[in-house]
Amino acid sequence: MIDRIVNAGVEAEEPQEVELEITLRPRDFANYIGQERLKQNLKLAIKAAQKRGEPLDHILLHGPPGLGKTTMASVIAHEMGAQIRVTSGPAIERAGDLASLLTNLSDGDILFIDEIHRLNRTVEEVLYSAMEDFKLDIMLGKGPSARSLRLDLPTFTIIGATTRTGALSAPLRDRFGIIHRLEFYQADEIQQIIERAASILKVKIDKPAAIELAKRSRLTPRIANRLLKRVRDYADVNGDGIIDTELSHKSLQLMDIDELGLDNADRMLLAAIIENYDGGPVGVETLAAITAEERGTIEDFYEPYLMQVGLLERTPRGRKVTPKAYKHLGKQSKKDEQSALL
Repeated sequence: MIDRIVNAGVEAEEPQEVELEITLRPRDFANYIGQERLKQNLKLAIKAAQKRGEPLDHILLHGPPGLGKTTMASVIAHEMGAQIRVTSGPAIERAGDLASLLTNLSDGDILFIDEIHRLNRTVEEVLYSAMEDFKLDIMLGKGPSARSLRLDLPTFTIIGATTRTGALSAPLRDRFGIIHRLEFYQADEIQQIIERAASILKVKIDKPAAIELAKRSRLTPRIANRLLKRVRDYADVNGDGIIDTELSHKSLQLMDIDELGLDNADRMLLAAIIENYDGGPVGVETLAAITAEERGTIEDFYEPYLMQVGLLERTPRGRKVTPKAYKHLGKQSKKDEQSALL
């Protein structure tokens, strides 16, 4: 598997960065940059819930990784003045694990479930009544002597996050009262995020360098913060610690990240489609074999951004590169090559 500096998947931070990473997360809507439409809708829902003295409806946040779903869940909890418990779909292996989480909540608490589409089906079915009626049905014993026990639960809110809405079952999806997609950010919003992070990290960065980093951050805050840290390392070792355009350009060149934010893995994917399949269409399973990546990785991490910047298309027959991809890689299609020879 290709190691990617811009890999948007969830990964363990370096130990010395864990506490720092927490401080980079905004705590309230005032400091949360971007996602304006989502913030407006959530502010309205929060004010209405507070006015009625009720918990928020269950919320489902979906979209590509790195756009701030976990951060938004923390912001919602802060704005509601509620405690938040954090877990993930794969971590809840049995119904008993879910029961333990839910029975330890208090009224108004928020349970954040990341990668909720990966919940075990048995656990998911137990969750239905908990979300709808705030009741927990558990089975005691096995066989003929088994009996059902219904427990009352506090009035809580579940915030689910997923990169793959299509993998959620319809019954679970329908139990969320508020469903929103997080969109890719604008370049000027990413620039603001970089400048805010630089201020928190006590790093001096000039405006042109922040703009350059924003252009190469794949419109994703997580990647923007990660690149800023790596450029900071380069500036500390090869300069005076101040990030200017020249230093940022050299460090990004060292990381093999081009002006569109593509790394070597992205370019290899596009080049494979062009060189081996004349630009496509080609099936995603074939691409997974070529890149030695899982299908889900290609669909979740590669494709959203490549499609967003207009380098890749999804067609009924498979994936296809665009003329813009040929131009970006400096390649010609066979048709163009033949035209040039005539």
